[in-house]
Amino acid sequence: MGSEKRANVWLAVAGLVINSNGEWLVVKKKYGGLKGKWSIPAGFVNANETIDEAVVREVKEETGIDCMVKGIVGIRSGVIKEEISDNMIIFTLKPTATYSVTVQEKELEEAIFVNPELLKHDPDTSVLLKYYMEMLENQLTTINDTVNPGDIFGYTSYKIFY
Repeated sequence: MGSEKRANVWLAVAGLVINSNGEWLVVKKKYGGLKGKWSIPAGFVNANETIDEAVVREVKEETGIDCMVKGIVGIRSGVIKEEISDNMIIFTLKPTATYSVTVQEKELEEAIFVNPELLKHDPDTSVLLKYYMEMLENQLTTINDTVNPGDIFGYTSYKIFY
């Protein structure tokens, strides 16, 4: 019974990738509620990964870019049709090396780096992306992956974001 209840709790991640020129990596999905809208790479967390590993994987899968997590911008949480708890953690990331965008054509129409100022007045910019344009650098969290909560829980990976 417990696992059926958990099936209605979704955990997703999204990655706001900012390059050294201050440009943001944005994508246009081919499906779903964000179809045709500029948004940031996103997807669900798998059972065998932490949230930061999931966002790095999702950005790589959708755009071909290897990234490093810088912090968490925020959390989006909502309930869909009074049935599904839909939760997303939004990270900021930076590319780890020289890169070129490779669009995952199965899911995306387009993926580009763009100056965020150009997205402000674009009617195709998603609500969430517009909201995070207002973020400040000092709102970011940091990661501590050196804490050991003890062997009793059996963690193979443990990270605190603060």
